[in-house]
Amino acid sequence: MDAVRLEPGVEWDFAVPGEGGPSGAAIIGYRDVGGSGLDLRVAGTAAITVVIGFGDSEVIVEDAVGRRALGGFVVGLPVEAMRVRSERAECVEVRLSPVRAYSLLGVAPSDFGRGAVALEDLWGGRARLLREQLAAGRTWDERFAVTKSFLAQCDRSMRTPDPEVLHGWDRIVASGGQVRIGAIAESVGWSRKRLGARFESQIGLTPKRAAMLVRFRSAVDGLVAGRAAADVAMECGYTDQAHLCRDVSIFADHTPGALRAHYLPPIARQRHRAWGEFFQYGAEPVGR
Repeated sequence: MDAVRLEPGVEWDFAVPGEGGPSGAAIIGYRDVGGSGLDLRVAGTAAITVVIGFGDSEVIVEDAVGRRALGGFVVGLPVEAMRVRSERAECVEVRLSPVRAYSLLGVAPSDFGRGAVALEDLWGGRARLLREQLAAGRTWDERFAVTKSFLAQCDRSMRTPDPEVLHGWDRIVASGGQVRIGAIAESVGWSRKRLGARFESQIGLTPKRAAMLVRFRSAVDGLVAGRAAADVAMECGYTDQAHLCRDVSIFADHTPGALRAHYLPPIARQRHRAWGEFFQYGAEPVGR
C-alpha cells in the first residue's frame, strides 16, 4: 500500500492483509513515514487490542496504571480512556474478539485489568523475538505472515467460554448492544446473577457493561461519519442525546463534539478507516 499524506508533513503507510487473520481476529499495520509522531487518545472498544511495535521508537502509554514506555502492549475491554504516543511509530495491531482472547493469548480478558499489559509480561522472551522478526520483514505481507504464524502457534482452541456466554456475547453484538440482559439470561436458562458472574469472568465485563460498550462503539462510527449527535443517539437506541453524552463521557472522557476534535486527528481517522467496521459489526458470530 502506498504512503498516505494526511496533511502537509504528515505521511503514514497503512496496510491490511490480503487474507484475514485467525477466526475472531483482524490485523492492520502502520508506519510513520514522515516522522510527524503519533499522539492518540484511545477510547474503549469491544475487542482485545494487541499493539506490537517493531521500530526503534518505543510507545508511550498513559492509562489508569500510569505512564510507561513499552515495545508493545495488550489492552482488554477498558472502561477508561488512554493516551498513546510515539516519536516514530511502526506497529502491527491486532484486534481479537474477547471470546477468542483466552485461546489466542492464554489469558482470560478479566485478567488484563484497567490498563495496558506489556507484551513481555504476557509472552516473555517470545515478545522480543516477534518484534525482531517483524523488524526484519521487508514487506507488509511478510510482517502479516509472521504475525499470523505467531498467533497460530499460540492458539489453543479448547480454551473457550461457556456456550451460554458465547450466546450472550453474540446476542449483544448482533443487536448493537440493544438487547435486554434479562432476555439473554432467560434464553440460556440462567439467572441474571449467574450470567453476570460467568460473563464478567470470561469476557471481562458484565453483560450490561459489555452492551454499553458495543452500543458506544456503534455510536462512535456514526459520530466519525459526521452525523449529528441527536441522530446517532436515536439510531443507536439511546433514550436521548443526554444519554449518549453520558456514555461517551464514561468511555472517552469527553462530549461527542469534543470526541471528534480530540480523539480524531487525521491519523486517528485513517486508522479508523483501515479497521473498517471490524468483525464485531454485522459479521457472522465469532463465538461459534
